[in-house]
Order: sequence, then structure tokens, then C-alpha cells
Amino acid sequence: MSEEAFTLVQFQRDGLDPVPELARRRAEQPISRLQYPIGPPVWLVTSYADSRAILGDHARFSSDFAKMTAGDDLDVLAALNPGGLGFTDPPDHTRLRKMLTPEFTMRRLRRLVPRIEGIIDDRLDAMEASDKPVDLVDLFAVPIPSLVISELLGVPYPDRDEFQRLSMSRFDFLGDIEGCLGAVQETLDYLGGLVTEQRKNPGDNLLGMLVREHGDNITDDELTGLADGILIGGHETTASMLALGALHLMTSPEHFAMIRDSDEHVESVVDELLRYLTVVQVAFPRIALEDVELSGHTIAAGEVVLCSLSGANRDPKLGPDMDKVNPFREMPPHFAFGYGLHRCVGAELGRMELRMAYPALLRRFPTLKLAVPFEELKFRELSIVYGVESLPVTW
Repeated sequence: MSEEAFTLVQFQRDGLDPVPELARRRAEQPISRLQYPIGPPVWLVTSYADSRAILGDHARFSSDFAKMTAGDDLDVLAALNPGGLGFTDPPDHTRLRKMLTPEFTMRRLRRLVPRIEGIIDDRLDAMEASDKPVDLVDLFAVPIPSLVISELLGVPYPDRDEFQRLSMSRFDFLGDIEGCLGAVQETLDYLGGLVTEQRKNPGDNLLGMLVREHGDNITDDELTGLADGILIGGHETTASMLALGALHLMTSPEHFAMIRDSDEHVESVVDELLRYLTVVQVAFPRIALEDVELSGHTIAAGEVVLCSLSGANRDPKLGPDMDKVNPFREMPPHFAFGYGLHRCVGAELGRMELRMAYPALLRRFPTLKLAVPFEELKFRELSIVYGVESLPVTW
């Protein structure tokens, strides 16, 4: 394999599975070096134990974006600091998360259930009214989380198509880096405008709530960063999970029946699909604050670490047949939503959407199936968030 391909192994897949090279690295060199076109070398961590050690250690590993982009050759990246929970260390992280967490408790989330049910039913009606085959990505997987997050953030209805486009393009590394970074900046600019409007006239959405309840204790940049983090954590990720999870269910009659025929195993199937698919392929980068000895390697102060979540979640040390879906397996918590201080604050919202959407889909269309051979599907290449471009289905 070429050196270029080596540096991109954490983003590569073969269908629904990480490429064999990732498993080879995990077995032979679970902590290894990557070299990118700009910046210093990066450590890639592929095992569950090492990833857990790093993601759970905020005393020796920082998530501060400014620390990771220090240096003259990284000025272009430093100017695009998204802020928010994902790229902030304590005590700022602790303060911001304390403000945001109450909105994502199950008690608060239950108020969204009727609206989410309505969104799902509308999407199923649209599928039923369309000529077959239909694209499950376009008519089902993308609109559901898009509408949920748009309502949560207060995105005006006329802006939602553009909002969706920006969300998708920022995760794709196949094109040039300027295009990806440009989408990030456009998104931040748009969200900054939303924040400005909510400062003037706070609504019933999440940003309005934060303005009303915390006012001068949170800056506009912090509000924009939080909104961006919610978008990153809850829009494209859930859309990819809805599509890829449905793809697995259509190719696994046993698991399809579990979801379609009763509620008994919905939770366990969804949780196992989250582990198996791990659509967010790598965690937010960490930078070592001091020299750290880990599994025979010295990660020097100032060096950046990438933890492969898809590699860690398939680690054979967690149990047998980790490359297969087994809703009844017993194992430690998986990393589909990250781990430690920066675990996704909206994890329960994502789980709730999946637990509602899959049964509704399979019960409305109990004979749902792929309309093309699996081999003809086009999957996203070199993207932080893995997904399928389109998913033609019929019934």
C-alpha cells in the first residue's frame, strides 16, 4: 500500500467494514504514525484499550483546537476554530456542557417525541407516494435528522436545504481541503447569524433557551460553537446511521424481523448497529500536554493523536466475531458516540431517532428490499462520517 493510502486508512472502508489494513494495524502496531501534507506527524490509535486510555484522560490530552493548530504552516486551519464542546478543555468545557446538558436529558427529549413521530410519518408518506424505486437516503435518512436539528436550532424553513448541503459537504475529504474548510466557515457564518437573531428575539429553540437562561454568561462565539457541535453530532451522523442501518437490516432477514415484528429487541439491535457501523470513524483529535508512555510508545508533548473509533469498536479483544452484528453480545460501552469528557451530548437524541425510525420504516414496508445489487451502491469515500450516497429500495 502506498504511503498516501497509509495515511488515509482511518477513513477507508470496504462496504460496511473498515478495510483490512486497519485491522492489520490494530493487530501489529495499534499505535502507529501518520504523515499529512501539512503539520507534524500524527499518531493513529486503533485498539479499544489505548483509545479508552486517551479519550478518558483530559489531564494529559487536550482537545483545544488552538493548541493543535499552533504554527505558521497551520494558520489556515487556526482561523477556522469551531469552538464548542468538541474543541474546548475544562474549565470552559465544563461550564458550557453544564448549560447544554439539561436540554438533552430523556425527560426534556420526550417532549420532542410527537414531533419526531410526525416527521417520520411524513417521510414514510412521501416514500409511499413516490414511484418505485425510491432513494431511502433522499426521502428518509437525510430529512429526518435534518428537520429535527433544524427545529432544535431554530433554522428557518426556507434555509433548510442549504443548511443540509453545508452539513454534508464539510465532512467529505475526497475533494480539496479548501472546499471542506470553506464549508466549515460557511456553516459557522450561518450559525453566527442565527445566534445574532436569537440574541434580539429569543425563541423556543435551543439557542433561544440558552440566551434566556444564561444571557451574558455565554458569548456569541460560544453559542455558535455549541450550535455547530450539535449540527456535527446530530445531523449527518444520524442520517448516515439511518441509511447504513437500514442497509444492514435489508440484508439480514433475522435482524429485519427482530425490528419489524416486536419492540422487544429494538434497543439491543440499534445499540449493536451503532457499534458495528461506527459512522463517526475517528474521534476529535487530541494533543499531548506532556510526554505520555502508552503501550510501549512515547507520545511526546505537542504531538497530535487520532483515535480510530471504527477500529476500537471492532477490536477482537472485546469478544468473538466483532465483525458481525450480534445484538446479544456483552461488552464494555462502545465508542459510537465517543468516550469520556467529550462523549456526544446528544447521544440519547440520536438513539431515540433510530429507535423510532427503524421500526416505523419496516412496519410500514414489511417487504422492504434493495432495488439494486449491493455491489452497485456508492459509498462515501475518505469522510470522517461514513455513509452511502444513495440507497434505492422497493417493496
